[in-house]
This record gives sequence, structure tokens and C-alpha cells, in this order.
Amino acid sequence: MFKIGDKVVYPMHGAGIIEAIEEKEVLGETRQYYILRLPVGDMKVMIPITNCKEVGLRQVIDGDGVQRVMGILSEKSTSMSDNWNRRYRANLEKIKSGNIYEVAEVVRNLVKRDREKGLSSGERKMLENARQILVSELVLATEMEEDKTKTMIDQAFA
Repeated sequence: MFKIGDKVVYPMHGAGIIEAIEEKEVLGETRQYYILRLPVGDMKVMIPITNCKEVGLRQVIDGDGVQRVMGILSEKSTSMSDNWNRRYRANLEKIKSGNIYEVAEVVRNLVKRDREKGLSSGERKMLENARQILVSELVLATEMEEDKTKTMIDQAFA
């Protein structure tokens, strides 16, 4: 169980800070919810405490995790299917997993593919989404500003 002030990651949405734990009635059912504030995009999300495992709520990575993410971003891209649909589905699964290292792989692979061959509009949107998820977690993990975090990610591809 998490507590107020914990930095957590909500897969497909990004990282945030638990601001409150409240009891709310939704659809006639009273449950306890984590009230999560996502600093990137300034959004608030309510997550039922009983659903935390199913949705994959987890702690933000530590300093070693940040180094590992930066290492992944600077590696060569892994081979991807030439079939747009297969590639898209494989990348979507990685993003949905909530695993920051898989999200970093998606960002790296799509950035490199964009530079080599360009991206479809669907893949471009996926890249923006994956990048936003990555930025949100790195902002909380490093306690750096969003702009500096984005610059650090861009420099990994240089």
C-alpha cells in the first residue's frame, strides 16, 4: 500500500504523486481511492486502492533506474517488424506494460525509425505518448524540471 506523498507510476498515464487517500462513492459503491496528481499535463486521477495491482501502479524508479533508462535510449534500436500494424501492436504492448525500460525502448526505436524512414501519424502519436510517459517518470525520479528532462532525453540520441 502506498501513502500520501509517494511517487508512483500509473501505466499509460505516467508518473505522479499521491496527494490524498479518500473514500468516495462511485456507481453506488463506496471504496477508497488514491488521488494521484500527474505533474506533466497537470491532471488528477482517482485509482481504487483495490485495483492497484491490476492496473500496475508501482514506485518511480531510483537513480540506478534512471541510468539504465538513459543507457537504453543511447543504444542501437532493436529490430522491428516492417509491417506497420505488427510494429504498432508490439510497441503498444510495451507501453501498456508500465515497464519504464520497455517504454524507453519504444521511444528509442521510434525516434530512430523517424530519423531513418519517417513515421506514420499513428506512430508519431504513439511516440509523443511514450515520450510523455518517460518524461513524467524521469521528472519525478531526478527532480529536474520538465524542460531539462526533455533535453537530457534528446541528448541521449545525439
